[in-house]
Amino acid sequence: MSAQALVVRAGVWSARTTRRAVIVRVALAAAILALATLALCLGSYRVGVVDVIRALAGLADGPIATVVLEWRLPRVLAAVLFGAALALGGAVFQSLTRNPLGSPDVIGFSAGSYTGVVGVLLLGASGYAAMAAGALAGGLATAFAVYVLAFRRGVQGFRFIVVGIAAGAFLTALSTWFSVKADVDAALRAAVWGAGSLSIVSTASLALAAAVLACVLVAAPAAQRRLQALELGDDAAAMLGVRVELVRAALIVLGVVATALVTAAAGPISFVALAAPQIARRLCGRDAGVDLLGSALVGSVLLIGADIVAQHAIPNISLPTGSVTVCVGGAYLVWLLMREARRERG
Repeated sequence: MSAQALVVRAGVWSARTTRRAVIVRVALAAAILALATLALCLGSYRVGVVDVIRALAGLADGPIATVVLEWRLPRVLAAVLFGAALALGGAVFQSLTRNPLGSPDVIGFSAGSYTGVVGVLLLGASGYAAMAAGALAGGLATAFAVYVLAFRRGVQGFRFIVVGIAAGAFLTALSTWFSVKADVDAALRAAVWGAGSLSIVSTASLALAAAVLACVLVAAPAAQRRLQALELGDDAAAMLGVRVELVRAALIVLGVVATALVTAAAGPISFVALAAPQIARRLCGRDAGVDLLGSALVGSVLLIGADIVAQHAIPNISLPTGSVTVCVGGAYLVWLLMREARRERG
């Protein structure tokens, strides 16, 4: 299908896209709806599609309403929202570094959020607000440190990634040391949370995370325009009126906030941020440029699919969602590294 440029306008807001990207986004939205319905149906208490629709419409009561609305729906919503947030963070950092490896879970920002939450847990706090504060503080402190250490008359993508990988290794070791030195109960709490699972998401944490993520999504169109300008190069972006370093710092904060909120609510869920933007770019076509919406939709599909596998792939055993994304994402990372190596040689 040939890429045909389209300009979508809604009041003062406008965005450039392609016909192919629009079709792919509609297909991804349909896939999210189908997977969400499947997740609401599956389980030890099977619910039919018609009963799921009735429950969502408020027409069901008794055990069906309890199972669908109270037990399963919050987890499905968490998968959709958190997958989108992780993918947004990944798309921002991959665009800023101009490298498919520039993902928050590769360049250390997720490790910073992880360390912040581990510190909060070991201090005895357990509420989502405290964990979110720890995640944000750890992620933003890591981002600031990496930015300063990588800054040499501007920030180059490769240097940014190398410094971030080093920071992530240090912070992972620090988190392990914290857990070893902590008492058994605190270390166990940190270990359960560190597995990365949507089963630990509460309604309160989901509501707070959704409110903040809504603000992130509102900022996404403006962020996408700035990212497209920065991808032209710092000099070209400056000629277009972009305050390069200030905008880059603001985009880093946006990406860290998106990933830190997920880390605080569900623990570290790896590789969604790495894979989703690249999959979206291949599906929507490179003519679409930086595609935050497409990346968010792919991230939702990946995470809700991974959560279905985690819950139902092995009978009577529910795995942490993070373990599924690590297995799939690890294979993807190996493929990506081999592809980049072949590109360098060829």
